[in-house]
Amino acid sequence: MDSSDEEGEEYLFKVVIIGDSAVGKSNLLSRYARNEFNLHSKATIGVEFQTQSMEIDGKEVKAQIWDTAGQERFRAVTSAYYRGAVGALVVYDISRRTTFDSVTRWLQELDSHSETTVARMLIGNKSDLDNIRDVSVEEGVKLAEEEGLFFMETSALDSTNVQKAFEIVIREIYSNVSRKVLNSDSYKAELTVNRVSLVNNGADSKRHTSCCSR
Repeated sequence: MDSSDEEGEEYLFKVVIIGDSAVGKSNLLSRYARNEFNLHSKATIGVEFQTQSMEIDGKEVKAQIWDTAGQERFRAVTSAYYRGAVGALVVYDISRRTTFDSVTRWLQELDSHSETTVARMLIGNKSDLDNIRDVSVEEGVKLAEEEGLFFMETSALDSTNVQKAFEIVIREIYSNVSRKVLNSDSYKAELTVNRVSLVNNGADSKRHTSCCSR
């Protein structure tokens, strides 16, 4: 790519969704990508991803959003899952404090496998369950401030803030990339390598389901 191609340039960014099992990661993705919600959705086994596009500064930006199981027994996929990620949504369930307590561990795991700047957002999901809330909004805000994260509460069930959360992360990724000077030949080469890697990884990924989660 050269500067004359910039107007029609396309960028592909990898975003991962992490957090404990049954916090609603898969439903967040399906709500954002397909505007669907399945109350009886299955726990993800292996890896799934969806690609979404949006326009920023007149350029097409594609986010390949990856979702994988939170269960410990599937942690073997960790290295490949995080590789090349430039954005992350760290999700907990506002009605289950244990999932909030796990956030720090997920952030440590993300940091240990990240090779570049990662735009990170803390998501308190299932805000529709406010009547059985176990984690306050203030606690979410405090943790996000301590860790330098964006923060938002969402509901995949009723769509509250789902699109907004993903778009904030994608725009922050684009901003991070822009600060690295998009016109530099070396960085464009890096983007091309990442794009090829993502496509190759995607071709090998399979979708399986088992067990119930929300």
